[in-house]
Amino acid sequence: MEGVLAGHWQKRRAAAEAFGEDYSRLWAAIERSAHGGKLLRPALVLCAYEELSVDAAPRRGAAVELAAAFELLHTAFLLHDDVIDNDFVRRGQSNLAGERFDEGVAAGLATANAARWAQASAILAGDLLIHDAQSMVARLAVPEPVRLGLLDLLDAAVFASAAGELSDVGLSAGAVSPEVPAVLDMTRWKTAPYSFAAPLRAGAVLAGAPAELGLLLEQFGGLIGTAFQLRDDVLGVFGDEQLTGKSTIGDAREGKMTAMMAFARTTASWAELRQLIGPGGPGDIDRVRALLLDSGALGYAERLIADLVAEALALLEQPLVPAGLRTELAELAHRAAVRVS
Repeated sequence: MEGVLAGHWQKRRAAAEAFGEDYSRLWAAIERSAHGGKLLRPALVLCAYEELSVDAAPRRGAAVELAAAFELLHTAFLLHDDVIDNDFVRRGQSNLAGERFDEGVAAGLATANAARWAQASAILAGDLLIHDAQSMVARLAVPEPVRLGLLDLLDAAVFASAAGELSDVGLSAGAVSPEVPAVLDMTRWKTAPYSFAAPLRAGAVLAGAPAELGLLLEQFGGLIGTAFQLRDDVLGVFGDEQLTGKSTIGDAREGKMTAMMAFARTTASWAELRQLIGPGGPGDIDRVRALLLDSGALGYAERLIADLVAEALALLEQPLVPAGLRTELAELAHRAAVRVS
């Protein structure tokens, strides 16, 4: 899979040369932004494909390209997410926007102009990668019905994830009423469709697995993906910055309305907690943690994670799921629930 991505970067860098040095530097930055991830989504595509194929060889090349497409999509969403969150750090180092901002300042741009240039670069980079992911799937050497089905899956994942991101911003900004059901919907839409549900079902489609099994894997992915996002929200406040590579103050500073925060709003702790979060808050992360713990909000999130994982594991007990795939996905469910980064 890394070879497919390496070839893609080389092709794009070569094409960018015709548009000047700055565009070439942008593509170099895009490539750097794709390094260092867990490659979770490609692994899910390949796991489903290989476990469900009677003979994996005929479409192995297409499976690898499909896996690479999901990694491009993931990188695109990270680039856009960092712009939305005004974040210049990703995985413990400057992200694409951060790199471009530093370049702009070093070149003598005013801070506001450097920030605008950096954010525009990251937005365009994300747009380009979404296009590249769709193009990669559209060019797969598979029968047309299979290719169209995969494109539909990718389209549905992008559509749902955009709804989740919009809801996330709306909740934080106060444009959407922060009731617990609305926050849980956002949590389910934002990550699970493109990170878990679609990759698993796409691998099954490419393998020619029964449609019923593909739908079951999509449901499993939705449950585990939601648990994964809930864990991410917990780590965003209670995690170890050395392991997560992200600040534990960022979510509170941005006023992120996570499931924990939505639950805390229903408790007596909210009167104090609301003063500590958002751009105007004092940023006392230790007190934020204490209030989330004392209010029961952390415990609520942990119970949600445990319930989602239990429901997902129950799906795997159906006879339709092959033993090898059941083992692989059970391990995935465990990692999603207890991970520290």
